[in-house]
Amino acid sequence: MSSASQAASGERVEARVRRAPRIGVFLALGAIAGIVVAGILTLTGSYEPSEVLDVVYPPMQVFGFLLLWTVPLGLGLGGLVAVVIDRVTRRRSHIVQVDRETVSDAE
Repeated sequence: MSSASQAASGERVEARVRRAPRIGVFLALGAIAGIVVAGILTLTGSYEPSEVLDVVYPPMQVFGFLLLWTVPLGLGLGGLVAVVIDRVTRRRSHIVQVDRETVSDAE
């Protein structure tokens, strides 16, 4: 296709410009925070036999159980922070004039 075989028409329109957070980054940071919290809770826990069941859970098993709670909570908090930041940046948006071009093939 050459530029001579295309017809272009343009018009000036308004567009809203704002910064938007990348939600995946906030979810990943929330998951990492959940893993760190699970690690801290595992390291600070006591591993004495249970008085009721007379069972001692190994640290890696405790870490796994804690991951089941802390990672989803971290994901939720990360998503919540992303939504709040998205709402704040929506207020700071501004309107600009842009050229809208419609290119059609002349064939």
